[in-house]
Parts: sequence; C-alpha cells; structure tokens
Amino acid sequence: MNPLLEVAGLKRHFGGLWATNGVDLTVEAGEIHALIGPNGAGKTTLVHLISGGLLPDEGRLRFAGTDIARRSMHERVALGITRSYQITQVFPQLPLLENVRLAVQARQHDFGSSFRFFRPASADFSLIEEAEEWLGRVGLAEQAHVHACDLSHGEQRALELAMALATRPRLLLLDEPLAGMGPEESAHMAGLIQSLKGEQTVLLVGHDMDVVFRLADRVSVLVAGRIVASGTPDAVRADPEVRRAYLGDEVQ
Repeated sequence: MNPLLEVAGLKRHFGGLWATNGVDLTVEAGEIHALIGPNGAGKTTLVHLISGGLLPDEGRLRFAGTDIARRSMHERVALGITRSYQITQVFPQLPLLENVRLAVQARQHDFGSSFRFFRPASADFSLIEEAEEWLGRVGLAEQAHVHACDLSHGEQRALELAMALATRPRLLLLDEPLAGMGPEESAHMAGLIQSLKGEQTVLLVGHDMDVVFRLADRVSVLVAGRIVASGTPDAVRADPEVRRAYLGDEVQ
C-alpha cells in the first residue's frame, strides 16, 4: 500500500446539515479511484475539501505525507492537487493552443511572486511544443488554432483535461467528467481517462456505473456523508449494503 491521499474522520457541516460526516478514504499512488453515491451524499463537498475549496470542521487530510487540512487551494495546487474544472479554466476567446500553453506556463512559473515578460524565444517554443503534445494526447491537435468558444461541450471537457494534465498533477480530481455528454463524446472521454491508468493518480466522481466500474481500480461508496464501502469494483458490486443503499438494480 502506498497512500498518496489519506482522509480520516473528515467532517463539514452547513447549518444543521452534515455534508460529510466522518469520511475515511485513502487513494493509492497510480490508481484510478472512483467515488460514487446517490445525489446529496456529499461527493462534491468532499472534492471541495480535498482541493481546498472548503476547509473541514473536523478530521485529518494528508497528501504525500503532508498535513493539508488547513492549506489553501493555491498551496494544494503547488503540492500537485489539480481539480480539472475548477483550477483549470477555459479561456473561450483564445485558441486551444494558447489555453494549454498558459497551463504549461503556470506550472513552470510562480505567478504569485513574479511575471516573466521577457523570455528567450526558445522558451516560448518549448511551451508551445509541450502544449501541442497535450492537445494531441486528448485528440485536439488538429484544432489547435480553433477558439475554445467554438468547441462542442465534449471537446471543451477534453480541452480542460489537457489543461489539467499540463500542470502535471500528482493527484487529478475529476468531478463528473462525462456530465452532459452524448454517447460518442462520453466514450471518447472514458477512453482518455482509461489512457491515464498506471501513470496518473485519479479520484473520479461519476454516476455512469458502466464507465465507473470499467475504469476504476478501486471504488468507494459515499452515502449520507460517510464511506459505506471501499474496494475493488467486483467487491463493491457484491456488497449487500451498497446494493441496498445505492446500486440496487443497476448492478443486476
């Protein structure tokens, strides 16, 4: 076992409602770990807590051995935690290549302390070459000079994934990456996530059970703010409590 992320007793409440109520979760380095659960279970709140969008009321949160429970989102990004649709933003009026180039540049330079307005031309070429590689990775190389606003929904999601990967995260948080897509776009995105297996640690939140159980090395089930089961896809499918609380007929 080689836990990259360790969550223990994590709690966050809003008024009288506990959105997470003692979450225990580990994500191993190099795995695709799926987080599933019914609507209102606390999945998005948990992603916010891991990424730094929210701070916990109680509990421990460790990343690569470092206590991050009180760290800001900016600090967590610097440590290597990227949330694809929050940290990385699409700039709709810019070409795809420029969107990804900015993500590469953000990784290479700390814009919180300085801007490097004057750089050797070779440095710019290097940024562009890497950006082209990431666009190729998600199947958008031929659209490098298309403006992001002219992409379909699925293509914008693929661009966001390219931008997230360009930051070279140690942990990539994907919150419903297939949401709103048609069958063809969903299949393409699932294939992109599948291609990350073994090289990128991913925490994947999803509702499409066919995709989740096909992609994940391990699955954790969140119900009413608590993890009720965690294990291999086959073990989770067979868990009686999971079937009763969430999966039901979907796994028949």
